[in-house]
Amino acid sequence: MVLPDDIIVKENCSKKMINIHDKYHSSVIASKKVKSSEVSRYGILKYSKKINNNLFISDVVEKPSLKNSPSNYAIIGRYILPTKIFSSLKITKKGSLGEVQITDAIKHLIYNDNKFVGHVFSGTYLDCGTVNGYNNSLKKF
Repeated sequence: MVLPDDIIVKENCSKKMINIHDKYHSSVIASKKVKSSEVSRYGILKYSKKINNNLFISDVVEKPSLKNSPSNYAIIGRYILPTKIFSSLKITKKGSLGEVQITDAIKHLIYNDNKFVGHVFSGTYLDCGTVNGYNNSLKKF
């Protein structure tokens, strides 16, 4: 799954994620370290160990406060997910904004012993999900 407002350039992040999926036989989520002041804008990873640029995920938290954030590693809109995600989405309740969050469905899978690895990519991230982010992205090229 690819979110269209999260653009990654200067690295083929998807290809690296496929290699990680094949190596660890797990689901994979793109990630990047963000400033502490930005954690509340993202889904954030909690991880049990780190090997090179790979985080072995033990939990995910959607838009936590800084105080409740388990790390500074944000979820960026690239996912390799199992087909079980569809049944997980069916039982996921709507969040505070009245939307079903993919993060909550992923959390359900993690809690039911499905392996997830976060890939901390080295490419350039362009956040086009807000007007400011879009304008800043245009300035980079």
